[in-house]
Amino acid sequence: MPVNIFISCAIGSLLGYILVKITKTPPHLKGLVIACSSAANLGNMLMIILPALCEETNSPFGDSSTCSAYGEAYASLSLAAQAIYVWSILYSIMRTSANSIVKETAEILSETSAEPLLVSHSSSEDNIYQVDLPDEGNQRMSTFGKMKQCFMTTIRSKSLKMIFTPATIAAIVGFIVGIVSPFRKALVDDSAPFHVIYSSIDLIGEAGIPSMTLVVGANLLKGLKGSAVKTSLLLGILIIRNILLPVSGIAVVKAAMHFGLVGSYSLYQFTLLLQYAIPPAMNIGTILQMIGTGEAEFSVVMLWNYVVAAFSLTLWTAFYMWLVT
Repeated sequence: MPVNIFISCAIGSLLGYILVKITKTPPHLKGLVIACSSAANLGNMLMIILPALCEETNSPFGDSSTCSAYGEAYASLSLAAQAIYVWSILYSIMRTSANSIVKETAEILSETSAEPLLVSHSSSEDNIYQVDLPDEGNQRMSTFGKMKQCFMTTIRSKSLKMIFTPATIAAIVGFIVGIVSPFRKALVDDSAPFHVIYSSIDLIGEAGIPSMTLVVGANLLKGLKGSAVKTSLLLGILIIRNILLPVSGIAVVKAAMHFGLVGSYSLYQFTLLLQYAIPPAMNIGTILQMIGTGEAEFSVVMLWNYVVAAFSLTLWTAFYMWLVT
């Protein structure tokens, strides 16, 4: 399932990049277009759709209790895998795209106020004949010092900090707690000695969804008054999310089934297919709010995507259920 999510994000990013080139998107919105084309609101939507389908009387996925348990597990795993991708790769892309305006402004200012600089070559000329004899001990210490310096530079680098954001670290910790049995028995189970910690974290996490929705809704008024999103760009994102990605998902899952990489459980196959048809992720709005650009444009894109998804997601869900059963 994480591999399938990565493939869907890669296909969406490629289609978004092509859309950026075709529509000549402004530099500060390139990250927004790629993010909306690749990242989906997997956890929230799957947590709603899968249990609802499992509780139907004529559900094609078997026993309702077993189906609901597997459905919640698939939704949670999808949410964690998607969060790692959004807050690592996409966060870097969107931050780089937003900083393009600052770089362009700085270049213009530097060109208009450039002054000639004096360059001195005296130090290199004075030391041109100076030769240091190699010392084996100093050379070993120098190599060790360089390795230590390289390691410390990597740890303190901004790129590593951008990848390992708090959301990414939280998803990794969640994977560890869920996989390692002693941690799971100490925190997650109802009779766990530290279950209160898990309950508190879960309570705080449930407030994240309405908080992100409020942020997007607050920016919607500004976006409707004056948005820089062109009609061609908006239509391109809608076509990618509601037509091209769901169709490519069928090809990917069918190919995986052909090579024996996917089991025969229909609910699992249905979940893999559905990951390609879900609207853009709400986390994108949180990142844009942090960066300080594109919030109004994102609210307009989300509005139209969820309006169209009310119809397209229903049709794709029915078609996927027929396909796997």
